[in-house]
Amino acid sequence: MPRTAPRLSYPGITEEGEAIVAEVVVSGDQLLVRLSATEKLESFHSEVSVPLSSVRSVEVVENTLDYVHGIRVGTGIPGSTAVGTFTSKTAKIFGVIHHGGHRGIRVLLEGTDFDEILVGCADPESVASGISVHL
Repeated sequence: MPRTAPRLSYPGITEEGEAIVAEVVVSGDQLLVRLSATEKLESFHSEVSVPLSSVRSVEVVENTLDYVHGIRVGTGIPGSTAVGTFTSKTAKIFGVIHHGGHRGIRVLLEGTDFDEILVGCADPESVASGISVHL
C-alpha cells in the first residue's frame, strides 16, 4: 500500500491548502474585521467592529507592514507577519498582515479604540471601494 506524504500545515492554511484570512465587511452602520480562529489566537483579539461614522479614510497601500509600529500584543515576524494590536505614543493600530499578503488597506479612524486598521488582502482596491461606497 503506497504511503502519501503528510500534509504540511501552519497557521493560516486549512488542511485543503486554502488560506484563512481576515474578512473586512460592512454590516449596517459598522465596519467589521472578522478573524479566523487562528487569527484570533495570533492577535489575542476577537472581531473588530467600528462605526462607519468613525472612518476618516480608506486607502490602498503597497506594503501594509510599513505602517505597523509600536509595542505589539499579538504575533509578529519582522518583515513578514503582523497580527494584533500595536501601540505607540502616537497611534493604536490593529493589523492583520500575513506573509505574502503585504498589499492591503489602511483605514484611518477617529473617536474609536483604534486609530488605524491595517489588513493585508489579495484585492485591496475592491475592498477599499466596497468600504468607501458606504461612507
